[in-house]
Amino acid sequence: MPLYSTQTLKIYNSLSGEKETFVPIHEGNIGMYVCGPTVYSNVHLGNVRTFMSFDVIFRYLLHLDYKVRYVRNITDVGHIVDDVDEGEDKIAKKARLEQLEPMEVVQRYTVDFHEILKAFNFLPPSIEPTATGHIIEQIEIIKKIIANGIGYEANGSIYFDVVKFNETNHYGRLSGRNIEDMLANTRDLDGQSDKRNPQDFALWKKAEPQHIMRWPSPWSDGFPGWHLECTAMSTKYLGNHFDIHGGGMDLKFPHHECEIAQNEACTGQTPVNYWMHANMLTLNGKKMAKSTGNNILPREILTGENSILSKAFSASVARFFMLQAHYRSILDFSDDAIVAAEKGYKRLMEAMDVIKQLPAGSNSTIDIASWKQSCYDAMNDDFNSPILIAQLFEGVRYINLINDGKENLTTADLETFSTAINAFVFDVLGLEDEKTIDSTSDKLEGVVNMLIGMRNQARADKNFALSDQIRDQLIAFGIQLKDGKDGTTFSV
Repeated sequence: MPLYSTQTLKIYNSLSGEKETFVPIHEGNIGMYVCGPTVYSNVHLGNVRTFMSFDVIFRYLLHLDYKVRYVRNITDVGHIVDDVDEGEDKIAKKARLEQLEPMEVVQRYTVDFHEILKAFNFLPPSIEPTATGHIIEQIEIIKKIIANGIGYEANGSIYFDVVKFNETNHYGRLSGRNIEDMLANTRDLDGQSDKRNPQDFALWKKAEPQHIMRWPSPWSDGFPGWHLECTAMSTKYLGNHFDIHGGGMDLKFPHHECEIAQNEACTGQTPVNYWMHANMLTLNGKKMAKSTGNNILPREILTGENSILSKAFSASVARFFMLQAHYRSILDFSDDAIVAAEKGYKRLMEAMDVIKQLPAGSNSTIDIASWKQSCYDAMNDDFNSPILIAQLFEGVRYINLINDGKENLTTADLETFSTAINAFVFDVLGLEDEKTIDSTSDKLEGVVNMLIGMRNQARADKNFALSDQIRDQLIAFGIQLKDGKDGTTFSV
């Protein structure tokens, strides 16, 4: 019997504004789409928090024995600066400023994104499609929207007619906006735009001569609108109607609102049953912003190379800190807060070591079944990680009482307890034991240094074929060698 059949999961649905009992479209199978990063800069801490929220959701659904197809995209084109329909593409702008090809920018920051998420122990999604890999699908959706009378052409660009769409649908339902109020609060376009209405958004933009990223289409050489890619990729891999769509709270309007409109205009049906949105991360009580200096990158937390924190912190400590707040709550990051989180994390890891050595008793004086269900109840309540953590520390209290001889568990109950707490700590929350990580790192360093020594000897013997083979095989495993005047070093 699958575990999900014994648990009742409730999810806060942004569309209804209420917690709803989760019922998948196809029993035992879940389709989940999460808006991924725009890869024009280093992934920031707020992004990490959002993706971590959905990593835990993904982990818990897998724990419940669901088969999950998790799609998280890479936005590598079509995202205009300031998230509007006019102006310069973020990636193209970065490429121009750094004198690079746009795909060099994309590659650099996609690699950074993956490295950071790996450091924070994220599970990879089932599929990670790119916007540029789905231009054909986006063009086909535009054709259908035009054919259904909701899209129109203006000077080689295609726009979505929001007012026309709203005659039979409700644009603004997800974000709680009213189209009449939006029109009333928007100044006239004064003939400076090709749009019929201020709220209309681009499906396809004709590229200006200086625009680097462009593709041929029936209307012009140009590029797709930002909102279109997620409609194309979510429906391609999950179908026109799927279970969960997630992202940051800042994407609710206009991005997700436009996604719903595009899907409904194209297929005639609402695309998603449960819309989920993760809240923002602040720093020392203020919004994070590079312009004000109130900003810290994930890598700077791990290295300690910043002016905000008192020292470096491990990825697991930072992960533990973030999971102490519910994903729909604003979380403030500060030195005091992560120092406190580190103490809690270490206390939890110490208990995970102690439980391995606990003796079994002849009877059980603790109701482990009830405690175990309380952990499920926390996660079943819209993935409430802070309540789960509170229950895990109740488990830590039990571990210490048993270790001190004040409480007992039978062999069977001890096995149930150990299996459950390990599953919630490591599998569901995705925490890692620093001691295990450090031990693995030490062993890796020893093995790589041994191979560097063998490579140096091969070079001294003029056996360059072997030398190159060692170097190339290390690169294949993600280990880069750097030869310098003081010898050879490596980075992972």
